[in-house]
Amino acid sequence: MSAYSQASLPGGADLRLPKLDYLLLTAAIALLCFGLIMVASASMSIADRNTGAPFHYVIRHLIALGLALVLSLLMFKISMKQWERSSTILYFVGLLMLAVVLIPGVGTTVNGATRWIRIGGFSLQTSEFMKLFLVIYMAGYVVRRQEELSYQLKGFIKPLILLLLAVFFIMEQPDFGTTAVLISVAMGMLFLGGVPLHQYAGLLGLVGAMLTAFVMSSAYRMERLEVFFSSPWADPFGSGYQLIQALIAFGQGEWFGVGLGNGIMKQYYLPEAHTDFLMAVIGEEFGLVGTVVVIVLFVLIVWRAFRIGALAERFGERFSAFVAYGFGLWIGMQAFINIGVNIGLLPTKGLTLPLMSYGGNSIIVACLAITLLLRIDYELRSGKRGAEWDKE
Repeated sequence: MSAYSQASLPGGADLRLPKLDYLLLTAAIALLCFGLIMVASASMSIADRNTGAPFHYVIRHLIALGLALVLSLLMFKISMKQWERSSTILYFVGLLMLAVVLIPGVGTTVNGATRWIRIGGFSLQTSEFMKLFLVIYMAGYVVRRQEELSYQLKGFIKPLILLLLAVFFIMEQPDFGTTAVLISVAMGMLFLGGVPLHQYAGLLGLVGAMLTAFVMSSAYRMERLEVFFSSPWADPFGSGYQLIQALIAFGQGEWFGVGLGNGIMKQYYLPEAHTDFLMAVIGEEFGLVGTVVVIVLFVLIVWRAFRIGALAERFGERFSAFVAYGFGLWIGMQAFINIGVNIGLLPTKGLTLPLMSYGGNSIIVACLAITLLLRIDYELRSGKRGAEWDKE
């Protein structure tokens, strides 16, 4: 079964297009394009004020998109078997990258956080790539240690030790948002991998206690949590400021928004409008309708990821299945946290909106995740099961 579909070109030539999940690809491209438009709308005033060049952040965002496209095309050529063989090595590479960023003089500190390594004109955020490596490692572990994971306590303790090592490095940066995403994704993949429910319940309690300790160990996290459980108006010019401005932006947008470029909150009031609070700008300029469209696109991506995973598992490609599950969990969880923070459903925490927010590392890693999903889909269609896959 060929993994290509043919279409005729003028002159009789054949255009061979790979058979892919074009619904997934379309949803991802739609978010990337809409994200570029909104980054431009949200960042021009602040870029002009900070750098004197209104398109400063837009140009950097375009460069990141171009780099993501090149890396995605290269990554698409790598088979899932190669990723499976390299899964453990990649995880230790990720741990090494997390450790290196904490070396004095190597890591770059911005706003009190040391999360980047400066390489020429590019800042490498190691924790973003750790999300990619974690999913690949956990998928490989679940496949290799299936029996041990299902029947022995040590089966799910082993990967948790390595996860805790990554969490330690990330919390030293510090980056509580990424920590929460990594733990949530790992927990989800272990659950899908067959960890017994009684052990999983104990693990949930342990993780809950650990996250509580992380929050209580930081004064500013406790302050944000207190404001969340009371009201942002309790500290309108401090911990509650960002949420108040975001809620005002959503309120001004009403049903259909004030129009692209006409938002007020992004100009002088809403901090991080082009990164963490991009969804609030969308809510103001495109209203409830625009917000719902973005949410639907994310739901569509998560659905396709789990559908690809379910079909891969049915066809015996368990590593590919768990990679797909992991990326679905990751993209869905991060989008949920970001949107939840923007609308006041969750305490304020800095996490980008996948595929949309300004941030080169976030854009690149999210595009690579989509690429691997497409690669899994492509391999299933190109095998002997391609005809059965196409009927699904």
